Amino acid sequence: MVTFIAGFLSAFSPNYIFLVATRCVVGIGLGGGPVLFSWFLEFVPAPNRGFWMVILSAFWTIGTVLEAAIAWIVMPTLGWRWLLGLSSAPLLILLLFYFVVPESPRYLIMKGRNEDAHHILEKVAHVNKRQLPPGRFVNDLRMQVNKVDDIDGLEEALLKAQGKLDVSKMETKSEGVLSQFYGLFSPSLVKSTLLLWSVLFSNAFGYYGVVLLSSQLSGGSGDCTSKTMHLTASNDSSLYRDVFISSLAEIPGYALSAGLMDRFGRKLSMAATFFLCCIFLLPLMFPQHEVVTTILLFGARLCILGAFTIAYIYAPEVYPTSIRSTGFGAASSFARIGGVLCPVIAVALIKSCHRVLAIFLFVVVILSAGISVLFLPIETRGRALSDIVHSK
Repeated sequence: MVTFIAGFLSAFSPNYIFLVATRCVVGIGLGGGPVLFSWFLEFVPAPNRGFWMVILSAFWTIGTVLEAAIAWIVMPTLGWRWLLGLSSAPLLILLLFYFVVPESPRYLIMKGRNEDAHHILEKVAHVNKRQLPPGRFVNDLRMQVNKVDDIDGLEEALLKAQGKLDVSKMETKSEGVLSQFYGLFSPSLVKSTLLLWSVLFSNAFGYYGVVLLSSQLSGGSGDCTSKTMHLTASNDSSLYRDVFISSLAEIPGYALSAGLMDRFGRKLSMAATFFLCCIFLLPLMFPQHEVVTTILLFGARLCILGAFTIAYIYAPEVYPTSIRSTGFGAASSFARIGGVLCPVIAVALIKSCHRVLAIFLFVVVILSAGISVLFLPIETRGRALSDIVHSK
């Protein structure tokens, strides 16, 4: 709702300040994106989780391609106001689905709403022409963010698991935003949290770096002056055409990640794609033939997108239901920081004719991401999702 309203209003901006303000609000609204990933993840069974999460991630590229196509058609004729207005339209369609999309049963059970969760699962079973197995929902009581270390707390937890305690009206330590954030640094998760922040920061930095290099080196020339002029002079529709074509190149990256992650695991697949991306980038430090440059850039973008996809699937799998959206959202924010810093640093280096230094920086950052992945303590392939934070 916030993103749609701000995005639509930005099309009617009377001045530059209003435009910047509304687009900032759009960015804040888009920060809720990780919730969608976490929600979808909680519906998918473990054996097929990687494949279906890749399918969901692929809609990022589909949206990018469609946006580039709209800009290619609209900008030369109708202008930017129409582009912003049309770009907000899909969000209105998304709002309509809010009334028909079910809540996550895992989330409902964590909140003690067992009857609501059972009702949703009955609908799922009916649609799939199956019957729910007999039994009752029981929460895992070993630990739920805050350790139960007294008789009264244990009795309260048992009542909650049996659905006899109205937890929706209770003020507990584990329900606060700060408590959920502190849960990311529990003994069992602190290493994963810090490494994930580093990996996603480096991944986003490298991804947008490869995207920038695609526009800078696509002609195969090593002349930084001509390429800098290309940056400032590309005001026609060819810019949107280039984005359209280069975005299509990401589709094989999804196929690569789908083929690797459920066969070799998340960690090995991520590390391999990071290291392969470095191998594709290193030759670009030296002048190459146009065809060779295109092949290397294609391979680098395929690998970095594959790594990005796997990282965005791995991150919510690591965290339990009680803090999944918080953990994934925090990690995603570090990816955004990397995405913001990359153009500032990379464009400055390329404009000052330090292309070799820029590529070397990308290689070092991406290589560090691959090394960090190897130290992640949890492999999530085929692993059942947990609901609570466990102590070691």
